[in-house]
Amino acid sequence: MFDSTPGSIRSRRLRALGLAALRRSPALPDLPTIGAFVPGYEPSALHGVAAPRNTPVEIIDKLNQAFNAALAEPAIKLRLADMGATVLAGSPADFGRLMADETEKWAKVVKFSGVKPE
Repeated sequence: MFDSTPGSIRSRRLRALGLAALRRSPALPDLPTIGAFVPGYEPSALHGVAAPRNTPVEIIDKLNQAFNAALAEPAIKLRLADMGATVLAGSPADFGRLMADETEKWAKVVKFSGVKPE
């Protein structure tokens, strides 16, 4: 199993060899990342909130402020950290750049692999 969250590892029903994340998790500080053993290994998983293309900017800004405020709440930060999440609060433009960068990066991997949709 490749997992980036400590929940399944904490159950102790599995023996973790490494965490599928870029950095060690504060929730499991003694567990190395898989990249420590497999040079170049880079997992990627992200979660975000999107809205339809023509949503008014005022609504986008209001939602963004609410999400960033929630992500700054100590209880939410603690819960997300406990799940192994790294919070990247920011602007809609920041998220757009992140999505564009990730799409470009992984498109190269898919092209290099030769995988074709069936």
